[in-house]
Amino acid sequence: MSVLVVGSVALDTIKTPLGQCRRVLGGSATYSSVSASFFSPVNLVAVVGADFPKVHINLLQKKGINLEGLEIKKNGKTFSWEGEYSWDFSDPKTIATHLNVFSQFDPKIPKEYKNSEFLFLANIDPQIQAEVLKQINEPKLVVCDTMNYWIESSRSQLVKLLKDIDVFLLNESEARQLSGETVIVKAARAIAKMGPKKIIIKKGEHGSILFSNKSVFSVPAYLLESIFDPTGAGDTFAGGFIGYLAKNKKVNENTIRRAIVYGSIMATFAVEDFSLGRLGNITPDDIKARYEKFKALTCF
Repeated sequence: MSVLVVGSVALDTIKTPLGQCRRVLGGSATYSSVSASFFSPVNLVAVVGADFPKVHINLLQKKGINLEGLEIKKNGKTFSWEGEYSWDFSDPKTIATHLNVFSQFDPKIPKEYKNSEFLFLANIDPQIQAEVLKQINEPKLVVCDTMNYWIESSRSQLVKLLKDIDVFLLNESEARQLSGETVIVKAARAIAKMGPKKIIIKKGEHGSILFSNKSVFSVPAYLLESIFDPTGAGDTFAGGFIGYLAKNKKVNENTIRRAIVYGSIMATFAVEDFSLGRLGNITPDDIKARYEKFKALTCF
């Protein structure tokens, strides 16, 4: 079963204490699509400019990602972001953001995508996310991501959208910002009242927590010896999560828990190099091996 991903495709310039890169492939939809593609077919909806390198399109196609929904604007430039990380690899300092063609992003979902059962609304304006959702015919699972910028600038639209969301993804600081609560458990309860059926709070190097009306499930982070670049880790998590669920065609407590583990594992590959340097070159055997190590790590 396929996954529909709607979000940003970008050219990133990144600096970390371990190195730097210029205008490499990035964007929320990019990371999530590539991650999901290891489990299920992916249909991508996004926009880029005439400057978007053909080599990146070739990479996405090589991963089996359907690009019929990728709009290429001939008279504009691709969305670009420049950021810098310190040694703690937490929130990066944004040096520059150029929305370019992304500022007029008005996604039109291709006819053959409208019956998609698994939809990931990647980190974009909640108003756009809502418009995309209106174009989909009775999806089986809707997963939505956000960020602090949208919580601050488009809170009312985001809260309205959450009534139609099955799984809502956000990090600790975003959960506190949206809920007004400092304790994560209270924050999750407050957000649950806004409508989403399940909430996954991402805790970076400390793992993630799933909150639902039935239970709470905590997953630790996989132990890595080196972190090179954390850009896109959350999007990669989301892609692995929804891709695994689409592969299994079942959405229940057990499959969701296992999907979180797979999402966490996929994110570990993303942080081991700039851009898709590591994530784009792994194999199913790499995923399986890391999954087995994760099981050993958490078994008692």
